[in-house]
Amino acid sequence: MRSQAAALWLVVGILGALPARVHADDATKGSTSASAKSEAPDQYVEERHESHGSIVLGGKRVSYTAVAGTLMVEDMKNEPGAMMSYVAYFRTGAGTQANRPITFLYNGGPGSATVWLHIGAFGPKRVVVGNGVRGPPAPYPLVDNPDSPLDVTDLVFIDAPGTGFGRIGVDVEKISDQDKRKQAEQRNDALRKDFYGVDQDARAFDLFITKFLTRFSRWNSPKFLFGESYGTTRSAVLVAMLQSRSDIDVNGVMLLSQILNFDLSDDGPGDDPGNDMPYVLSLPTYAATAWYHKRLPSAPPQLEPFLQAVENFALSDYAAALAAGDGLGTQERQAIAEKLHDFTGLPVDYIEKANLRVDGGMFEKTLLEDQGLTTGRLDTRYTGPTIDLLSEESAYDPQSAAITSAFVSVYNQYARETLGFPADERYKPSAEHVGEWDFKHRQPGESSPDPISLNVMPDLATAMKKDPRLKVALFSGYYDLATPFFEGQYEMDHLGLPPDLRKNIEIHHFETGHMVYVSPDALKKLHDEMVAFIEASSP
Repeated sequence: MRSQAAALWLVVGILGALPARVHADDATKGSTSASAKSEAPDQYVEERHESHGSIVLGGKRVSYTAVAGTLMVEDMKNEPGAMMSYVAYFRTGAGTQANRPITFLYNGGPGSATVWLHIGAFGPKRVVVGNGVRGPPAPYPLVDNPDSPLDVTDLVFIDAPGTGFGRIGVDVEKISDQDKRKQAEQRNDALRKDFYGVDQDARAFDLFITKFLTRFSRWNSPKFLFGESYGTTRSAVLVAMLQSRSDIDVNGVMLLSQILNFDLSDDGPGDDPGNDMPYVLSLPTYAATAWYHKRLPSAPPQLEPFLQAVENFALSDYAAALAAGDGLGTQERQAIAEKLHDFTGLPVDYIEKANLRVDGGMFEKTLLEDQGLTTGRLDTRYTGPTIDLLSEESAYDPQSAAITSAFVSVYNQYARETLGFPADERYKPSAEHVGEWDFKHRQPGESSPDPISLNVMPDLATAMKKDPRLKVALFSGYYDLATPFFEGQYEMDHLGLPPDLRKNIEIHHFETGHMVYVSPDALKKLHDEMVAFIEASSP
């Protein structure tokens, strides 16, 4: 079974690069210990590289300044602990001002750099990959992105600690003395616990955002958070933390491919017998996938009316049958299995053998089994050859296999040649040792972390209650089995909000997968919904 930590895996022409180096201990109030300084006195130096470009957005040419750099965040002892890399795009020219909307964006993982949202969705440059299929091999095209919202909001793409061009601790390769190098390695190992965890990670992003607002004089700008996948988990914790820890209210939170309650995850729900909601909430995605691949016994002409019928069945007859457990009668079991066959295309006998409970990995492996194909997890439109025909679950994700090289290859070149990141610095699309991630979380009002499965729904609900002006937008794809769209919708319906606050939530679905933006049509729609949300949430 797939583990909780793996549940979301996810994952310009330059006119001049002007690096500006700022010592972290000169720019922050945090103290620097003698031991940290002695390890590598020049390794906690913030870097800043500027470049300039322009792009046509909405029929008008928009000029911008790109700032690529690193920013130091302290460990739990308030000593230099990590360098977080980022790329910020600021619109330049007449009419720009310090109180213009600013959006902080990040991917998930946990432990993913923000390459996906950056050059896949909203940056001024976008890599072109196949939409639902594997695209051509390298060289991969990097083109102007007409769906960047840079004309409406400044953008800050943040890499999580230990990813991108950042790091946790110091670069031991730059320490020649063997004893000091060993000490630095030991400290680096110990430092990870200060950043690899639900609350630790949100704290690092809180520190980053507050420092960024100071560095760039943006404290009075309308502020927005945009997280994808585990980034939505982070956003729920972060928005509450910004309120309580840093006295910062956020105008809006945008959640792409949401998961807030990990008990609802379709990754290995068999490890949690008695909890049947993952099967209920993933069924509409199974149905959408079967419809897309033409595996339904009788194919409805339109997707959305069909999904409405599936959702009604999932929450009524199917949920009741699963709730009956072993007490479900033979005839009732047969009837439910046949209905599941009608909605998913899976064989009736397979559904019965699975005890009416087919998880995501099983579905991906089985739907196109007669063709020797596995469907994607992040985007079930993608397919690839099944690695082991006798396996119970899929062994890989065809969507990740199809697009990852394009993103990583193009970004490595763009980041160095255009944005100004050092050519000799290693770029990390994902964090090392992320298996050490601490999933314990202290919910608002609690004195200690809760030992139960991760659930950050109370964080988002608390933030909305404390700030009734806070707006939330959920974006999700019908073909996403990493974070099924119906799961996100279910979470939004169970935040325990009064009616007037429920009006602050809007939900948008797309005929694509987890990474909505790989579809050009879906990206345009996502851009339009995002821009409308920002404009409506900014005075």
